[in-house]
Order: sequence, then C-alpha cells, then structure tokens
Amino acid sequence: MSQRVMAPALVALMAGLCQPPPASIRFEHKTIPFRLENAETPKRHAPETMAGGVAVFDYDNDGHLDIFFANGATMPGLKKDSPRYSNRLFRNDGQANFTDVTGKAGLAGTGYDTGVAVADYDGDGHKDLFLAGVHRNTLYRSNGDGTFTDVTARAGLGKPDPKYGPEWAVGAVWLDFDNDGRLDLFVLNYLRWDAATEKACNDYCHPSYYGGLPNRLYRNNGDGSFTDISAASGIREHVGKGMGAGLADLDGDGFLDLFVTNDTEFNFLFRNLGNGKFREMAFEAGVALPEHARYVSGMGTDFRDIDNDGLPDVVFVALNEETFPLYRNTGKGAFVDITTLSGLGPVSRTMGGYSPGIYDFDNDGWKDLFVSCGHVQSPYMSPRVEVDQHNVVFRNLRNGKFEALVKEAGFESQPPRRHRGAAFGDFDHDGRIDVVVAALSAPAGIWMNRSPGGHHWLEIDLTGSGGNRDAIGARIKVVTKDGARYNHVTTAVGYASSSAGPVHFGLGKCETADLVEIRWPSGKLQQLKDVKADQVLKVKEPAATAP
Repeated sequence: MSQRVMAPALVALMAGLCQPPPASIRFEHKTIPFRLENAETPKRHAPETMAGGVAVFDYDNDGHLDIFFANGATMPGLKKDSPRYSNRLFRNDGQANFTDVTGKAGLAGTGYDTGVAVADYDGDGHKDLFLAGVHRNTLYRSNGDGTFTDVTARAGLGKPDPKYGPEWAVGAVWLDFDNDGRLDLFVLNYLRWDAATEKACNDYCHPSYYGGLPNRLYRNNGDGSFTDISAASGIREHVGKGMGAGLADLDGDGFLDLFVTNDTEFNFLFRNLGNGKFREMAFEAGVALPEHARYVSGMGTDFRDIDNDGLPDVVFVALNEETFPLYRNTGKGAFVDITTLSGLGPVSRTMGGYSPGIYDFDNDGWKDLFVSCGHVQSPYMSPRVEVDQHNVVFRNLRNGKFEALVKEAGFESQPPRRHRGAAFGDFDHDGRIDVVVAALSAPAGIWMNRSPGGHHWLEIDLTGSGGNRDAIGARIKVVTKDGARYNHVTTAVGYASSSAGPVHFGLGKCETADLVEIRWPSGKLQQLKDVKADQVLKVKEPAATAP
C-alpha cells in the first residue's frame, strides 16, 4: 500500500527540475465586520450549533472575489427580526478591503440560513446564490446590476417534502448531472427537527435523537424552473444525516458523482450511471466508514486529487477522537483509506473539524489541506472537551504524508473559536489562496496567505458554452517540467460553503506551463501550450467543429 501511495510523489521528486525546496505555509489575520449570530439559547436547539456557511465569488463581475456570509435567526422562531441576523455580502476592492453591500444587493434574508451554494444556474453570465436553511431554502437570482431577486417559488424549490414535511438543509451542490448543458441542484439535508418535540439534553443532543432525511435532486428545466427528480434518480431512497457533499467524476466516465458525509451514520457515494440515475456504492468503494470501522461525526468534505495522479481523492473531517479520514482513489472505482499512513490520523485525533479545503497554499505544486476547527458542543457544558479550537493547515510533504501547522501557520495569533464554514480564493491577486472562516457567536476572520518561497502559480478561469457557463465539471491538467497537476471545476467545498474562484495551480519554480489541457463538460478537449505563469488565464470553450 505504501508503495502505491508514494509512487507519484517519488517520481516528481526524482525529476526535481522545478521543485522548490521545503517551505512553510503562513497566514496573517485580517478582520471583517461580521459576527455569526446563531441565537444560542439555554435549551440548546440543534440548528444553533450548525450555522455558519460562507461563499467566495465575484458577484459584480469586476474581477475581484467577494464574500457572502449566511447568518442565523431567532430560536426557535427562525425569524430574522433584528439586523444582527442579516446575511451579509461584502464587496472586495481588489486589495482585500471589503465593504458591506448587503442592503443594496437585497440579500439580508428572512429565515435561519445555514449554508450557501454559488453558480450561474441560468447561464446569463452572473452568479446566483442558493441558501440552504432550516425549514426554508432560498434561490436568489442575480439581476446583473449588483442586486438579487428571490425566485424560489417561481423556480419550484419551495415545496416541502410530502412525507417528511419541512426539511433542514445544510448545503447544496450545483452540477450538470445529465450533461444537457444546464446546471442542476443537489440539496443536502440533515435532520428532522421540530422545536416543539425536541428532547432536552444536558448540551446539544446527539444526532441519534433525531430522524434522518433523504437528499433532493432538482433537474434544471432551462426556463428558470426546476423539477424534483429525487425519487426517479434513486437519491430519495437513501435516508441519512448529511453534513457535507463533494463533487467529482470519480471514474473518468464523463458523468459527475457525489460523495456525501453523514453524521454518525454510513456515508454515501452516489455514482452517476449516466442514464438519469445514481447508484449508492459507498460500501463497495470503501468510503462508508473510516479505517477504524466506527461511525463518526462526518462534517464537511472535499473531493479532488491531492496526490497528482489525476484521480479525485476524498477527505472529510469529524470531531475529537474520530480523525480526519483521507481516501485515495485507486482508479478502479474504489478508494483506499490512507488516514494513518498519511499522518493525518494521529494528529487529527485531538481536533474537531468542520470545513476542509484541498488547495496548494504554498504553490509548490502539491495540494495541502486546510481545516476550520471547533467542537459541536457549547463551551458552557463541556469541560472535558476543548470546544474552542485553532484552525489547522496540513502541508503536503510530497511523499504521501502531511505535517500539521497551527502555530507555525499563524493561527495562534487569534483566540481559538468554534469555527464553522470556510471558503477559499485569492482576495488580493498575489497568486496565493486566502481563506475566510466563520465562527459561532464570534467575529469572522480572513486569513491572508503570506507563505514565502517566490513560487509561481497559474489560475484558470473557464467560461463554458450553453447554460453551464461556469464549466462545472471541467477537468484540467497542467504539465510542467517536473510533472503534471490536476484539478476540476466545482464550487462545492467544505462545510455549508462554496468557493467559486478560478481553478488554482501551484507551479513551484517553473515559470511556464508546458501544457494546459482542458476536458470541457461537453466532452471537448482543448490544449494550450507554453502558458506563462503568474496570471489568471481566461479560457472560453471553443465552438463545436462543423461536420
């Protein structure tokens, strides 16, 4: 097993042509005027501890990544009856200075919003927002002038489930599951929660006290409306307690698959059969449980290649004593749990994670892993558990192993908190990926990437033809003198959060990418040669070749 894990790294190290020497990853904290108001009460209602989705996207098409925070509401009334519960949108001036534009944008919201998913679902060139919440979801369509309109009812997304009633959604994934050129919507549902019947516990009740929910899949009709095809697709028959969902083409068959973490239950892996249906195959693929074969509190996830072999891997995070499981894609429709082998197991046992993100933070050509940390329990009732925690970044050592950086990365410059959602993007155009993180009943923070090394980078901003202008699902390969790197377009990253910036590649000491290869969702293959580093490369999908 260890030979299989280390082989890609060893090949690159032996090439050694553009590889930088070992370096560190460092962040500098920057404040942003937002406080996540989760309405924590002495009764400890379950939604209070699960708030905190964040989105990074360019809402006004000025080329700068902006930040949106989903916010809570009263408990148990679920009403934003005070400005402090308002969702917040902050406009970036391009130098990581942010201005609150929520009022003008019309995004303050009305209910208890948990998560957010970003995409241009109608193909008009402006990114839209889906908010997942407690007993209410909301679709905001961008008007193209910096304002948004609530189109939930018109889109057909506001109807309760006929069997389960009002649902509690934690997040969502935008994807074109049927390759018709239109973005569909997968909604991640968590627990059956009703304040009137909720049991009383010493702290937040264990998930076993609540019933689960099936997830939902909506097909985009192309006219601004969606059709619920959860049952017909096979999604609805699987009841879980979803907390995270990741998107990738796990087997390279051209159809997008979904990995779903469940809270103290088996995970789901929905393989896209290409005929409008999905087959749940987590057990046979080896991702239903971690290597210790026990239920864990599955939180957020990321689903992308972490070892430069061209196959999307899976990581998700859990609570203290449960570890952060990492699964390596074998390329044969299955995964191998390498949590202990990679070094993540022993180190993460003392941590509680919420929102992971796989990005190359030091631009050395190997993706690292950031995790926002904090426990699910309240700080008032859990003296045996370290509830407030520092965030962590696991640096990829390029030999199949990772090292945990907390103090070294600068995270101890701020107090530990119950961190929740995290989103990623380059806020100041310096070629380094920054992170924004929300925290319960505490100020949010932006962690500006100040990693040294003088390494080169390349960001690729794709524009697809047809309805999928975001090119979600496109696979990208970047080749330099020291090997290949792989990534794909998705906005589904972490816990209840969404990151919609260009696709980022670290190039190490290489000043040029010899080849950039793009496999568009339509199946078209495009190749660009001798691409200079240190730029945002904008690429439009080529027109179809006439017969």
